Amino acid sequence: MNSRQQHQTIRRCLQIGGLAILALQLSAAEVVVFAAASLSESLQEIGAAYEKRTGDRIRFNFGASSLLSRQIEEGAGADLFFSADEAKMDALDRKGLVVRNTRANRLGNSLVIVVGHDSPLRLTAAGDLASPQIHRLALAEPSTVPAGIYAREYLVSLKLWDQLADRVVPTENVRAALAAVESGNVDAGIVYKTDAAISKKVVVAFEVSPSEGPQIRYPLALLKDSRNALGARAFLEELNGKAAGAVFRRFGFLVLERPE
Repeated sequence: MNSRQQHQTIRRCLQIGGLAILALQLSAAEVVVFAAASLSESLQEIGAAYEKRTGDRIRFNFGASSLLSRQIEEGAGADLFFSADEAKMDALDRKGLVVRNTRANRLGNSLVIVVGHDSPLRLTAAGDLASPQIHRLALAEPSTVPAGIYAREYLVSLKLWDQLADRVVPTENVRAALAAVESGNVDAGIVYKTDAAISKKVVVAFEVSPSEGPQIRYPLALLKDSRNALGARAFLEELNGKAAGAVFRRFGFLVLERPE
């Protein structure tokens, strides 16, 4: 083979390779997932592994479930919704925005009371939050954000809410409540058990028993306005699978092996 023939062969190979890459790019799906802030680390790990294996792109929008559901109602381009409570999914369902046969409760969680890692406070029960030592208590916004709603529900059940309402510092989402404790801007906070587990700047002062606290469920569903229903269904199946379950469990979530 002479030099000219070699160059032609190389050019053909490059053209074929370029077409293959282009075909792969065209066939790759982009899936947009709106998910509760408390799912950030676990979903990013699952998404990265899925992208590497399939070539699809998974794009996350993390935030308070209340904010995300409102964005979905207003037409934001989302394929899947992973909420931190059932009420936000119910609201979308009533508006006809959820593919009902894809909806299931995938995860559970529980609440903990946290203080800064160098805090002198010693709390042995939730009632200790009413002590004079607690001046500021961080909660995710208790009127709209799931973590805050759960915390308020728990405090109401203990008849503590009226005593603590004036001390509550509402935050945008549960991660902001955690950050407020980490920074020392508040004396304590109520967050999810999974959030406390990822922080090195707080300690769990009191863990709310799941049997005594609110039932916390994370529903997951495909949205009717999905722009890539096929790719979204594939990633939905991934999130409901055993490998994803193992990741969620490692981050401290209660995994519902048979989604409710």
